[in-house]
Amino acid sequence: MDTAESQARRALNRLRRAAEKAERELEELEGALRNAEGGDFPIEEYHAVKEALRRVSRFADEEGARLQDKILHSGGLEPGRVRRG
Repeated sequence: MDTAESQARRALNRLRRAAEKAERELEELEGALRNAEGGDFPIEEYHAVKEALRRVSRFADEEGARLQDKILHSGGLEPGRVRRG
């Protein structure tokens, strides 16, 4: 039986991997189009999309840490006293 915590962890990992993959795909697209379009390439938009994907990755990391702290707390441990490896 899946707990809410394990479902959340799996969902966060999928979200993180999806953001990382989207960033790699965007890099490939940018490389291909930048050469083809030259000066018409919308570099500012690509930078904005890259930053949005990085924000998604940071969000997943922060939520993962928050979830871990919550799990530790519910198990009777103090989150600040546990070393992360």
